[in-house]
Amino acid sequence: MIKLGVLISGSGSNLQAIIDAIAAGKLDAEVAVVVSSRPDAYGLVRAQEAGIQTIALSRDVYANTDTANMAIATELTRAGCDYVVMAGYMRMVTEPILAAFPDRVINLHPALLPSFKGAHAIQDAFDAGVKVTGVTVHFANAEYDKGPIIAQRPVVVDEDDTLDSLEAKIHAVEHVLYPETLQLVAEGRVKVGIDRKVHIS
Repeated sequence: MIKLGVLISGSGSNLQAIIDAIAAGKLDAEVAVVVSSRPDAYGLVRAQEAGIQTIALSRDVYANTDTANMAIATELTRAGCDYVVMAGYMRMVTEPILAAFPDRVINLHPALLPSFKGAHAIQDAFDAGVKVTGVTVHFANAEYDKGPIIAQRPVVVDEDDTLDSLEAKIHAVEHVLYPETLQLVAEGRVKVGIDRKVHIS
């Protein structure tokens, strides 16, 4: 069983998917701590209802990114986390966390990387008129939305899709793919090779 530290900024729906997968026996993990970049994030309520320790950092702390990430790295280490899971976390993860958890910081992105990086990936894909978009789970590194890709799943954009309906479809895939991918990690099947590509046994 692996210990996860989950970073959130908003509603925490992917956090809930992870909590539910653990409760259903589909994910051999424990969420040791949830850290939020916003004190009013609803994901904190989800964590508290599940009996998980929560930490919310103030804007003053986040005024300096490295100071914030040093504080987070310290708390994640103190909680005994094996992996850091970004679940709708809208802040940059920098060297203090990446150095403390090398190739153990996992991110979820609502597009098929390397296409449509950034915070508006669903909107950008929709506006581009792509016929297929999707979801990517990858190891985070110092470059935004770049790092070894662990898993991807496509989402077809139908002719009658609106931005809202596409967003709902992508979130539905996220809630399945993220716990499934974390289970592969928990089973020790995910390795980053010397080629800096992910290999799954």
